[in-house]
Amino acid sequence: RANLVETGDNVEVHCSRERSRAAWKIIEEYLTPFVEKERYHISSRCRLHTDNDLYRDQEQHKIHIDVNEWKCGYCRKSFYEEKYIDKHFDHRHRNLLNVSHGKCLADVCGALHCDLEMGMPQKTKCNPAAAARNKHLCESLADSCFPVSKGPSASRLHEFFLRQFCDAHTCTGNRKPFSRGRKKRMNILYLIISILTMLLLLFFYTFLYLYQRLKTAGTQNLRRVSQSGRKKKPF
Repeated sequence: RANLVETGDNVEVHCSRERSRAAWKIIEEYLTPFVEKERYHISSRCRLHTDNDLYRDQEQHKIHIDVNEWKCGYCRKSFYEEKYIDKHFDHRHRNLLNVSHGKCLADVCGALHCDLEMGMPQKTKCNPAAAARNKHLCESLADSCFPVSKGPSASRLHEFFLRQFCDAHTCTGNRKPFSRGRKKRMNILYLIISILTMLLLLFFYTFLYLYQRLKTAGTQNLRRVSQSGRKKKPF
């Protein structure tokens, strides 16, 4: 849970934004496409639901314009690194956080393998107690988010979640996280770029075709003029 600490007139939120973001990225890439394929509606009681991410609204107001340009969707201020817009949210738009429910998505990072997603170095020695705790948390997420009593789709997703996330919480090393892979969804930007590329190619080849036609026609006209100029004049 998000730890709220009152300091004078302010309320400090002790919930890792970075780990929450990593957890959401994992959900988006390794879970959501499969849930959408089953046309299953995740209950808001599920800790993986979008409403239970403290930072979700702020993250959705983070506009990534270019490699070194980020813009705040609330006040339109620009930043050249993501960490600076994060600090901006913490200081200028902290009042927009809904801290009433005290939910912190980073709390499920142990179950979702956030350390792997964040590129953190793996511990050389596995801790069986930690692995057991993470597996228990993972299985509880499967039970609460995809109750098998809710029907075939929920049952299939329950089984999928166990294989995708929970099986890897072991010290044997023979199970890897995200073993079921990811489903890549069509990116809207990629689609737009593809359409524009096709239109540009069509325009280019049309221009090239017309240019060749005009060039050929011009050459033929020059030949006719040249041939008519060579005819001898009658005496």
